[in-house]
Amino acid sequence: MSTADATAAPAPWYAAYPAPKSEVVTISREEVLEMLKAAPVDKRDFVLVDLRRNDFEGGTIRGSINLPAQSLPLTLPTVYAVCKAAGARKVIFYCGSSAGRGSRATGWLADHIADQQDKDMKSLALAGGIKGWVAAGGEFVEWMDGYDAAVWVKSGPGC
Repeated sequence: MSTADATAAPAPWYAAYPAPKSEVVTISREEVLEMLKAAPVDKRDFVLVDLRRNDFEGGTIRGSINLPAQSLPLTLPTVYAVCKAAGARKVIFYCGSSAGRGSRATGWLADHIADQQDKDMKSLALAGGIKGWVAAGGEFVEWMDGYDAAVWVKSGPGC
């Protein structure tokens, strides 16, 4: 084994899965906030999915489910079926910035939706992720469960 092989970083977890083919479509935090205000949890036609695992701290957007990104590739058909059965027309993913896990998850679900020939459901990434949500302050952090300002003073959870 060469020295380069011994010091090479292991492949990231997502390298074991095909890259998404679908283009990532984003949704603004302002639009998501308006959607949250417009409908109680049991009347919503959207699902918010927080993809953070080890960095799941500092709070989450109210009503989100926590589904770590590492579990998504293997559970994608079930996630789709549950969202479909619940009447979700939009599935909105986010992580720290929505640039890594958020965009991959959005693409993977969009690919699955396309494979199902489903024209009613959309897979979206929250632009700016949870970091952007928190940075917007005010009403945005009021719409968080478990918000802890001290966590966000430091660099904050990543993606």
